[in-house]
Amino acid sequence: MNSGPGVLYVLATPLGNLDDLSMRAGKILAAVDLVLCEDTRRSLKLLNHLGLRKRLSSFNEHNQAEKIPGLLARLGSGENLALLSDAGTPALSDPGHMLVKACHEKGIKVVPIPGPSALTAALSVSGIKAERFLFLGFLPAKSSERKKILETYKSFP
Repeated sequence: MNSGPGVLYVLATPLGNLDDLSMRAGKILAAVDLVLCEDTRRSLKLLNHLGLRKRLSSFNEHNQAEKIPGLLARLGSGENLALLSDAGTPALSDPGHMLVKACHEKGIKVVPIPGPSALTAALSVSGIKAERFLFLGFLPAKSSERKKILETYKSFP
């Protein structure tokens, strides 16, 4: 146990190929006290691939608000936590931003562990000169709502 507050690691996970996880991410996963998972079944596959046995806790859009106070207490007592999404980076079109914000408000250190990104992977093979681009996240499924949002940005250079 640490003498001060713990650290929340926001850890990017592979998009499909488990071998895409960085060595640094693997070391962090081996060292943390608790792994917060969007879906524990998906994260368990990753941990099994790495040969790690860790305590997992579900953390998703359905339970994040109720879990944050307890997680802040754990971090405050010196535990280190890793936040994972099913694929890609937590808090980017995935759960996590509420916990990250709460950590910042409490002065708890938040460390990004970069890795695979669907956005940058798609841009890298698109042939588009991607010096500037606009990311709107997941667009609504309903056509009229989607068109309304896209209309707002149609003149974006």
